[in-house]
Amino acid sequence: MTRLFLVLAVLLLGTAAPAAAATNGIDAYVRAYLDHTGLPGAAVAVTHNGDVVRVAGYGHDADGAPLTASTRLPVASLSKSMTAFAVLQLVEQGRLGLDEPVTRYLPGFRLADERGARITVRMLLDQTSGMADSAFPDLRLSQPHTLAEAVDRLRDAPLASEPGAEFHYHNPNYEVAARIVEVVAGQPFADHLRTRLFAPLGMASSTTVDGPPAGTAGYVRAFGFEVPVAEPDWFTGGSHGVVTTAEDLAKWLAAQRDGGGALSPESAALAHTPAPGRDYALGWRVRDGLVSHTGEWFSHTAAQILLPDGYGIAVVTTMGMALDNEAELLARDIATLVQGGSPEPALPAGVLADRVLAALALIAVGLAVVGVRRARRKLRWWRVVPPLLPLVPLAFLPQLLGVVFAGRRGTYGQVLYVWPGLVAALAVLALAGLTVAVARARALVSGTRARNPEESGETRGDAQWASANRRSGS
Repeated sequence: MTRLFLVLAVLLLGTAAPAAAATNGIDAYVRAYLDHTGLPGAAVAVTHNGDVVRVAGYGHDADGAPLTASTRLPVASLSKSMTAFAVLQLVEQGRLGLDEPVTRYLPGFRLADERGARITVRMLLDQTSGMADSAFPDLRLSQPHTLAEAVDRLRDAPLASEPGAEFHYHNPNYEVAARIVEVVAGQPFADHLRTRLFAPLGMASSTTVDGPPAGTAGYVRAFGFEVPVAEPDWFTGGSHGVVTTAEDLAKWLAAQRDGGGALSPESAALAHTPAPGRDYALGWRVRDGLVSHTGEWFSHTAAQILLPDGYGIAVVTTMGMALDNEAELLARDIATLVQGGSPEPALPAGVLADRVLAALALIAVGLAVVGVRRARRKLRWWRVVPPLLPLVPLAFLPQLLGVVFAGRRGTYGQVLYVWPGLVAALAVLALAGLTVAVARARALVSGTRARNPEESGETRGDAQWASANRRSGS
């Protein structure tokens, strides 16, 4: 009996030691990442084969309060995978069909394009409905307040492609899917998630909201400074409205192995399986052997990753959307760490880009000073035009950034959240150019006026000389 206890003790110590090492390694790395990048705060959940490896909060929120494993934070578009789970639950109950048209469950569903009648439930979840930001820029439009309103406003939405033909990441796909859940289940979407998904998984601190609640302020970066900002008011229901904790995210990650009792293992696997030739499944993206998804609010970012060896990683940060999703950067570094690698904290691309933009802005100011001083040299009207060119990208900035951000077009205010450094740098460039253009224009005008009196004087002198000659000749 004593020998048996010794064997069990050795086995327990053998499993506890790697777990403790993993926990210590995660803690040390996340703190090093925050110190190196200036990221104000992050919440992390790591699981392995259903067991919790680490749940913790690091840093602080926008109010200065420490983040913990129980701090409630928005996970943005990680919500899509949860909406997909809710749809699949109804499919398992025989109340929904993935390949049935949306109009079977929402008879009032109409688009401006009659092809919208062919959109199926599956097309909503794998984002091949043909709806797209390029055709219906929902970020720029008046925001709905309920899922019913979100569906109704699509009556003015054209299609960007044939239903089922192309992938377009578009939040309204999941707004419609959530509305289907609401109608078929016969209860508000938030209540359905709470009772049918969150409760069975033990996610007691999780909920879904239709708009940013109070207390969800975060940060944006500008020229290396972290600036606290309130989340702007926009509709989040169904597609990016879940607010949860690191503790609950660990339970969510564990449920991806076999459905966690809320869904069958087969349906859970279906959520992670894209159609042939595609990489987006049902609320999850599958690339390079990783099953993952990211989420972005203007003041927070999130990421979740499932590794082939059984690890699950979720990260939520208090830094808003930018060139890089900082939660994804940190989550991928943690993935490297738990797989035995040695990641090194690196500055996000946006920080490096801001340094370049700051340098360009300073150079522009210097050139503007020189340009104003030399405005009277080589007076030509065409020289007024080149300094005005920076006004062009500033005027069309939301459209230009839409190309960078996969066709998603926002407003100037939203661009200011996403990349304040770019807006500020372009404004400085435009102002510097405008100053030089005005100086050159004034020099041209004053130069023209100065020449006119001289020319008039010369003309009068010539006339007087000619008149005097005529008198002397007579």
